[in-house]
Amino acid sequence: MNLLKAMSAVSGMTLVSRITGLAREVLTAAWFGAGLQMDAFNVAFRAPNMLRRLFAEGAFSQAFVPVLAELRARQTPEETGIFVSRVGTMMAAVLLPVIALVVIFPEPLVRLLAAGFYAIPEKARITEDLTRITFGYIGWISLVALMGAVLNVEKRFGVAAFAPVLLNAAMIGAAWVLRDRFAVPVTALAIGVIAGGAAQFLLLVWALRKAHFQFVWATSWRDPNVGRVLKLMIPALFGVSAAQISLLINTQIASTMPTGTVSWLSFADRLMEFPTALLGVAVGTIILPSLVKHHADADSAGYSQLLDWGLRVTVLLALPAALALGLLATPLVATLFHHGRFSGADVMATQAAVMAYGVGLAGLIAVKVLAPAFYARQEIGVVVRCSLASLIFTQACNAVFIAGMRMPGHVALALSVGLGACANAILLYAMLRRRAVYEPQPGWGKFTLRVLAALVAMGLVLWLLRGDSQTWLTVEKLARVAWLSGLILVGALAYFGVLVTCGWRPRQFFRRES
Repeated sequence: MNLLKAMSAVSGMTLVSRITGLAREVLTAAWFGAGLQMDAFNVAFRAPNMLRRLFAEGAFSQAFVPVLAELRARQTPEETGIFVSRVGTMMAAVLLPVIALVVIFPEPLVRLLAAGFYAIPEKARITEDLTRITFGYIGWISLVALMGAVLNVEKRFGVAAFAPVLLNAAMIGAAWVLRDRFAVPVTALAIGVIAGGAAQFLLLVWALRKAHFQFVWATSWRDPNVGRVLKLMIPALFGVSAAQISLLINTQIASTMPTGTVSWLSFADRLMEFPTALLGVAVGTIILPSLVKHHADADSAGYSQLLDWGLRVTVLLALPAALALGLLATPLVATLFHHGRFSGADVMATQAAVMAYGVGLAGLIAVKVLAPAFYARQEIGVVVRCSLASLIFTQACNAVFIAGMRMPGHVALALSVGLGACANAILLYAMLRRRAVYEPQPGWGKFTLRVLAALVAMGLVLWLLRGDSQTWLTVEKLARVAWLSGLILVGALAYFGVLVTCGWRPRQFFRRES
């Protein structure tokens, strides 16, 4: 398997997903603005999304993939299929009563996420109603995560990366057709969430059958391999929960701030997810099965070299993405969201959050590459300790920025998240070196100097050509699109042009894995 080709395939599918996700955000910003209803929907959608990241795509995947990859190497496909079915049955049995409880009693969850909403009864009521609709999404997406993990171990990365397109399409379609049919128009988005989850589930079922996996209802609580997954999940939950607890605290803080704060952060986060998914998630997804194999084969040299490849890709692409987000925050937000009910004030608030998030973009992406190094070795406890330390650091930053420095709330929250991600990445890297799991390969000095020179060139070009914020708020829509497209193109040409001039060649990143 050519890793660069595999990463390109995953990134390509993810790009389609993120483009449709951006289209969804652009349209919802125009249709619903950044007011009370969008704040309510963002919290209601955050509930299943938080649990998805915590259980389905977080702790579960990190515990499940190493065990599945190991079994796949020494068992028949039929035996592996039974194991997958037993895990899926266990997951469904746990989730169904949880979903039922939240649908019947949504208030405790809403208070846990955004207690400040209860200062405005209408806002709280709408959030509860939307939560009743959206929470069922966790059931669909958990099974999607299970099936996607199976396909990734089989090195069939494309379908799982493409699946979110269906969610975005369903939400856009539901909002377009149904928003005028409800007393609370944003209810249409919640219906789209459930429809999109079901569509993703059906797509992954089809893909599993193409891969000759048959998912059936199979109960066996005594399966030792299922027990291994559960044992690995417990420490993984603590590691992943640190980030989710930080998000929970930030959402609670944001709920006490002026209406619009939750939405500004949500729109900014959408822009951050674009490079994070294209780079961090793509690299982490493709290297984890190979890291498991190197560890099983006791190939420490191959393990270290693969990590080195992932880190170089991160430096090569994450640093220019972070710099571009910082310099082009206003052009991006104005071009994408400044339509309909999304005002100029919303643009300025959102772009400030984007710039603050951008400080930690490289850290966010690096964590996606560094953490799999420990998951592959089933040393999840290390990730837990680093995550907890970053949680404490993030909340300490919140206290300093909000109470001490009196920063605008949405800027302080975004900046704290970014700095916390950088702290997490530094800790993970330090632990890899301390345990002698990773040894940097020769050539880092020259590579770093080339990247720095290219960053300076790109930064100067974008700084000179980006114009002032007020112009982006007043220029015509098509002119914004053309100007932003030109800036991105010229910035990319400047960056890669200087890299090539300094001696960098794409073939240096070609790497094959069995």
